[in-house]
Amino acid sequence: MYTVYAIRSKSRNSIYVGITQDLELRLYRHNSGYEKTTKPYRPFELIYKVEKPTRIEARKEEKRLKTTSGKRFF
Repeated sequence: MYTVYAIRSKSRNSIYVGITQDLELRLYRHNSGYEKTTKPYRPFELIYKVEKPTRIEARKEEKRLKTTSGKRFF
């Protein structure tokens, strides 16, 4: 099972969308500064998550959320 998630920076006006199989670990890594792309924007709060059975379906949802209409969703 894959989780598509969105996190919002508490310090800046920024949203990050990603895919993972272990959401708890992934959030820990984002908030601890292990992820280079999100390190300057810490700390984060989870604002959206949805589970998908395959990576292909998860990737489609991730791409949808990264489009203009997907960004309006948040």
